[in-house]
Amino acid sequence: MNVLGMILAGGEGSRLFPLTRERAKPAVPFGGKYRLIDFVLSNFINSKIYSIYVLTQFKSQSLTEHLHEGWRFSSILSNHFILPVPAQKRTGESWYRGTADAIYQNLNLIEAHDFNLVLIFGADHIYRMDIQQMIEFHRRKRADMTVSALPIPRNEASSFGVIQVNSKQEVIGFEEKPKKPKPIPGKPDESFASMGNYIFNADFLIKTLYEDAALEDSSHDFGKDILTRIFKINRVFAYDFQTNRVPGLSRKEIGYWRDVGTIQAFWEANMDLRNIKPEFDLYNTGWPIKTAPFEGPPAKFVFNKDGRRGQAINSIVGEGSIISGGIVQDSVVGRVVQVDSGAAVINSLIMDGVKIGKNCIIAGQVGIAGSSVLEDNVTLAGQVGIIGHLTIGKGSTIAAKSAVFQSLDPNSFVSGIPARPHKNRLRQDVVINQLPDILNRVRKLEQEISITEES
Repeated sequence: MNVLGMILAGGEGSRLFPLTRERAKPAVPFGGKYRLIDFVLSNFINSKIYSIYVLTQFKSQSLTEHLHEGWRFSSILSNHFILPVPAQKRTGESWYRGTADAIYQNLNLIEAHDFNLVLIFGADHIYRMDIQQMIEFHRRKRADMTVSALPIPRNEASSFGVIQVNSKQEVIGFEEKPKKPKPIPGKPDESFASMGNYIFNADFLIKTLYEDAALEDSSHDFGKDILTRIFKINRVFAYDFQTNRVPGLSRKEIGYWRDVGTIQAFWEANMDLRNIKPEFDLYNTGWPIKTAPFEGPPAKFVFNKDGRRGQAINSIVGEGSIISGGIVQDSVVGRVVQVDSGAAVINSLIMDGVKIGKNCIIAGQVGIAGSSVLEDNVTLAGQVGIIGHLTIGKGSTIAAKSAVFQSLDPNSFVSGIPARPHKNRLRQDVVINQLPDILNRVRKLEQEISITEES
């Protein structure tokens, strides 16, 4: 059986802003080593599915480079490939108008080959899955379409697309974020949440997408339009993801799936990795998570005396990082990070390339990204975000529930506070209080800059 994988990696990721300001959401770094797309690609490769197209659109350069550096096959086998496919307006003047339209605009990739099944998966979820088990379920049910579904508490299901099934797991209804979610048969306290992963018989998919493209009132989305229309007249089934088993899976990880679509969800998924018995175990060699190789040295921990001991406890520290007399605890630290003497990083997420000076205190759900530099004696405490190529001056304090971002303005306004022109630097001893509307302010400023440049 010939199987084609098509990964939808073109989402803008606006809810994950500002991490997605310079890159597509699937290319956002995760877990001190990986990119978000690595998880679905690893599931495909571990499941022995080797024909894969990755559909891109917004800010795709970083993602394309990552695929080129880490996800290449030999040219000897023509049906073994992982290829990025940029949006090309093949069917008209519009870019992708929805998930179904993204596949429709690339139907030539399916029609030109003899594929039996087409797998359409998202690119930005954290989970392990043996996709062959879902394929076997699809074949056993003689389905036209199968959607993967996760049982979740019914009182939490209103935030998801909810699938209603009968006792045979055949889909008999679908609602997007319903106020009163339908329960799973025999499980009155649970509902099936759609994971946005689909298996189609290839000929059925082609026929369905041509029909959907002709509908003027369609938003061309697999969940909102395709699924809600075809289950009434075709064989559509929900695959229970909680029954999926991969080698080395712990009891704690059964059914683990995270949609990291928001900053809070992204933070929580990173923190799931750090414990002695983590909810998601990166060290499961039976179902490894692969990524592009890092051409640099391993992590290093130096100095060993009271008040100046380089150490990490209940934490993940990425390659090339140096913990030089500081402490990292209950945190995830990315690649090429420097933590200097006397500094403490506690319950925080530090992404690639950040430099933390002497005696800095970074504690309590702090996130730092974008190769920022914190000079000596900086204090960040309690739900603080620092994102951008920024320098925070000596002795500065940024209060809880605040955020500092690099602006696109060449004169650089950071959180509404003027930084030194062209250097993106906050002066020494600055104190920033709560800025609850920071995201809206940054977006508004960038829109004004964009409009000015276009005019």
